[in-house]
Amino acid sequence: MTGDADLLSAQRARFTAVDPALPEAVAPPCDDRTETLTAALPDGRRVTASLAHASYPAGSAHRLWSAAEVWELMPLIGDTGSVGLNALLNAWVERMRTVSPPTSDSSCLVSWPSRDVEATRVFLDHGFQPLTTLAVRRSVQQPQPRVEPLVVRRARNADMDAMLQLTLAELRYSASVGATVFRENAVPLKRDALRKRLLDGDPVWVAERDGMTLALADCAWTPVTPGSWAGSRLQPGNWGYVNCVSVLPGARGNGIGRRLMDVVHAEFTRGGASGTYLYYNPPNPLSSVFWPRQGYRPLWTLWEVRPATALR
Repeated sequence: MTGDADLLSAQRARFTAVDPALPEAVAPPCDDRTETLTAALPDGRRVTASLAHASYPAGSAHRLWSAAEVWELMPLIGDTGSVGLNALLNAWVERMRTVSPPTSDSSCLVSWPSRDVEATRVFLDHGFQPLTTLAVRRSVQQPQPRVEPLVVRRARNADMDAMLQLTLAELRYSASVGATVFRENAVPLKRDALRKRLLDGDPVWVAERDGMTLALADCAWTPVTPGSWAGSRLQPGNWGYVNCVSVLPGARGNGIGRRLMDVVHAEFTRGGASGTYLYYNPPNPLSSVFWPRQGYRPLWTLWEVRPATALR
């Protein structure tokens, strides 16, 4: 029998070998909000996982990027690879049969290192789709090409209407190609979030030409320390978070997004950022091309099954 300490040690070694940019693997949480699943392997070893359930009430902001009912598995498989992961997912299938999850607005979710290709086949065979990627970019100094006469500046309260229009345009598009859901209360939720960003002094930029706002970069700072939730996803440091980047549909393809992000990256680097990170949808034909060209590469993939009843 393999103990959890041995599994964690082996998983840390595996993650480091798969992708040195990953933070040190941490033990799955074990508290009153989670339950433990275990599975036996043919060679007598056992693997384990924590299963958490979150229910987001109507009207909450979480419902803009998540299903209302979410079951998330956090596997601890050590070095057992696809065999251990498959065994845990089979155990999860059996557990969900006793739960009777909703047949709509529900999901099963697993976050797993993007470069662990061995796991990909297992997730696909169980009905998962790679709906979201957490991608990272290390801070580097670089020249800033200009798109004349584009002006990139920090956003102000007077920009609220234009910012909201751009944010909603991105939300609508993402809802067509990823995990986002355009809910009936999206407008007030997004407006309140933007107001809070400005009130807190978060880094938010707009790009304008001839007085017309064409693009938005809604960003924030994320201090990452070991033991924190962010520390389970990123290496320690002060990271820049790119929450939303949107260019008006009629202005796309003219280098505006690239110029906007050149300024964002330069400002984060000047502020001492270890790097920047963001989430994008691999099925999105725009972001899946744009972000790699800006130097981002996948670190974690968020695999989802929607609805939760489709887990197999």
